[in-house]
Amino acid sequence: MSSSLLPPVKGVRLASVPARIKDWQRDDLLLIEIPKEASVSATFTQNSFCAAPVAVAKEHISKGNVRALLINAGNANAATGSRGLSDAQACCEAVARAINIRAEQVLPFSTGVIGEHLPLQRLLDAIPRAAEQLSDSGWDGAAKAIMTTDTHPKTASRTLEIGGEEITVVGIAKGSGMIQPNMATMLAYVATDAHVAQPLLDKMVKEAVNASFNRVSVDGDTSTNDACVLIATGATGSQVENSEDRAYSALMGAITQLHIELAKAVVKDGEGATKFVTVQVEGAGSSAEALRVAFEVGESPLVKTALYASDPNWGRLVMAIGNAIPGSLDTTKVNIYLDQVQVVEAGGRSVNYLEEQGEQVFSKPEFTIRIELGRGNCSEHVWTCDFSHEYVTINAEYRT
Repeated sequence: MSSSLLPPVKGVRLASVPARIKDWQRDDLLLIEIPKEASVSATFTQNSFCAAPVAVAKEHISKGNVRALLINAGNANAATGSRGLSDAQACCEAVARAINIRAEQVLPFSTGVIGEHLPLQRLLDAIPRAAEQLSDSGWDGAAKAIMTTDTHPKTASRTLEIGGEEITVVGIAKGSGMIQPNMATMLAYVATDAHVAQPLLDKMVKEAVNASFNRVSVDGDTSTNDACVLIATGATGSQVENSEDRAYSALMGAITQLHIELAKAVVKDGEGATKFVTVQVEGAGSSAEALRVAFEVGESPLVKTALYASDPNWGRLVMAIGNAIPGSLDTTKVNIYLDQVQVVEAGGRSVNYLEEQGEQVFSKPEFTIRIELGRGNCSEHVWTCDFSHEYVTINAEYRT
């Protein structure tokens, strides 16, 4: 196991081992052990074809006192029927035997190809090995073990002071394709060693996810396996028990910013992505309307291919905006900016706009598309990326 660059979180131990779930030479099974005094909260995919491990994890977390997480890469164990459920449960039972807890205290997670059964015996053989290697310095190896089409691991950490004591927050995520909000959008695991009351932790994970992972899109597809887990081990003396406390605000801020960092990393590592783009919508009649417009623009294949080509084809932007608000948009109030360059004014091409200006912005690796609707005072944003030739290649060859 490689040495960790991320700081340990008091009370959390991790181990990554190779289970050979696919024909690769790498760690692909992660075990996370947490103390009995920990609080655990999670959000899960809304996809109706939710994977077997999602169904089992939902059932187990509802019983409380979660003590371990098991994550495998390479196989999603989704659309696998009753066998998939029994395989997920068997993995929980193996973890329970290995670290002397109950199976219902284990949350299973899987990511990878949909529609194939787990190579169960390989996982059962690997779990005891993982239990033997548990260490508080395993965060970086953990981030690598959960990768699928990711090109690099996604990690983040924060430290802050609460009540004179240093508190650590560490998170890892995986995600590159099949990324779309409606939590979750991928797999993410975040832990802090603060003590947080369960109701507050539930509030924290929902708010942090809404500000981060529910504001990103790579391709508009919500996975069958998505989840985001937030763990508070309670291993330090610092306690967060009231949402009105300064301690809550400080910890909530750190956790939210960490989630945002991970969410942006997912978009920047979008399959074949070459551009990271913020779509900012202002002057909407409601937050829901602003998000609808932002996602319509951010998910449009025509917009995303123009981004890749560095072609400031603003006609595709107005098309997407019009699709989001059919029939009721006063287009004469719409303005569009590419960074600081105004390309659309009062619903038409800005008289001062030069094509070369748009090309300069669209050629940048990161920029903002800002849309003014003139319908109200609500604003929202999403983060998206382009569609490249490589995106098609990766997904065309995903199972080979």
